[in-house]
Amino acid sequence: MTFAKTAPGETTVGWIGTGLMGRFMAGHLLDAGYRLTVHTRTRSKAEALLARGAHWADHPRALADACDVVVTMAGLPNEVEATFSGPEGALTRARSGQLFVDMSTNRPSSARAFAELAASRGAAALDAPVSGGQAGAQAATLSIMVGGDEGAVAAAEPLFRVMGKTIVHHGGPGSGQHAKLVNQTLIAGAMVGVCEALLYARAAGLDMQRVLASVEKGAAGSWSLTNYAPRVLSGDFEPGFLVEHFIKDMAITLDEARRMGLSLPGLALVEQLYVAAKAQGLGGKGVQALWLALGHLSHH
Repeated sequence: MTFAKTAPGETTVGWIGTGLMGRFMAGHLLDAGYRLTVHTRTRSKAEALLARGAHWADHPRALADACDVVVTMAGLPNEVEATFSGPEGALTRARSGQLFVDMSTNRPSSARAFAELAASRGAAALDAPVSGGQAGAQAATLSIMVGGDEGAVAAAEPLFRVMGKTIVHHGGPGSGQHAKLVNQTLIAGAMVGVCEALLYARAAGLDMQRVLASVEKGAAGSWSLTNYAPRVLSGDFEPGFLVEHFIKDMAITLDEARRMGLSLPGLALVEQLYVAAKAQGLGGKGVQALWLALGHLSHH
């Protein structure tokens, strides 16, 4: 299949999902000169983009009719299913040469199903989940993990370059999602380490800022430590990435691991700790709120 390379001023992008990250990512496309049409469940969340020149679509099918490329950045797999392949889904209106890009974290099997449905209509669907959280979305420094048809990936790459700093094509449909699940497994281990270490430091009566100065640049340093530890210490537990969305990602990873016959006990433990955090009312907080849940276990 042949797909036209996306370009500012020429390509009309349809964007579905303007939440914590999506609103910034879509905004970068506007800034770069792409024509933008948006749809989201709550229109008020798109008002800032509409005020900057984006157009509104009442539902995903109408958006697909008006756009060359359709991108979704939804929080949950069922939301992506509804916007892509549901009765009012964008893929039901796919036409030859059109591109569909799922930038949320989803099941690899869903990515393959989207790709098959798109290909049957002469279109292409890519899975392109991202890492970097709200800060990376705002700064356009996301890591974008892409799966799908090579020609379609090449056509969409200019869009990715507007939103991210690291773009890697991992292979066929679903491979981008698999790469993102690797990413989430690494973050799970990092987050429990950060939160437990900070709890230990506080219980030992150490100066927390001095502890960070000691460990951040050494072998124990990590992106999670640098970005989340200061927020914990300042009492900022608002989301850059939601606890409930991280639970979803870990559940997908564990399902895939079982399918492949893998035992991932560390990930399974962290997933249960985050489930406990959600049960404590922290589902709408950022992933650094695990610190609160772990402290509750020890009454610290």
